[in-house]
Amino acid sequence: MTEPPVTVHAEDTIVEAARTMAARHVERLPVLDVENRLVGIVTRRDLLTVFLRPDAEIRTEVVDEVLVRALWLSPRTVEVSVTEGVVTLTGHTERRTEAEIAVSMTRQIDGVVDVVDKLTYRLDDAGIRAEQALHGAADDWLRGL
Repeated sequence: MTEPPVTVHAEDTIVEAARTMAARHVERLPVLDVENRLVGIVTRRDLLTVFLRPDAEIRTEVVDEVLVRALWLSPRTVEVSVTEGVVTLTGHTERRTEAEIAVSMTRQIDGVVDVVDKLTYRLDDAGIRAEQALHGAADDWLRGL
């Protein structure tokens, strides 16, 4: 073992752990918690299983879990392409926050190396408060709830 030992922290990302392994030429990394106590060990094999996920499988999860289940978007709204773990999202969403959520959630999927954001949106709702978002015929009724 090297001295001092090469470690990662539990809150570090998989990418950070992989980069540490490559830079320091180690095959295993002790994982420490915030108090520097040993909570586990991550190996190259652990990391590779995440990154070696087939592109088609990643694409299916992005479409099914992010677009359809989380955002309730039609799968045709956003085109999802995956090449060697790099996901490209292309298309048009109604609101800016939908595009931001799609990118953020996609980054969290196992096997995703990077996300290329080519999404556009019609309405920039990032700064709109909930009471400003209400408008239309049912305003008074909704405010009364």
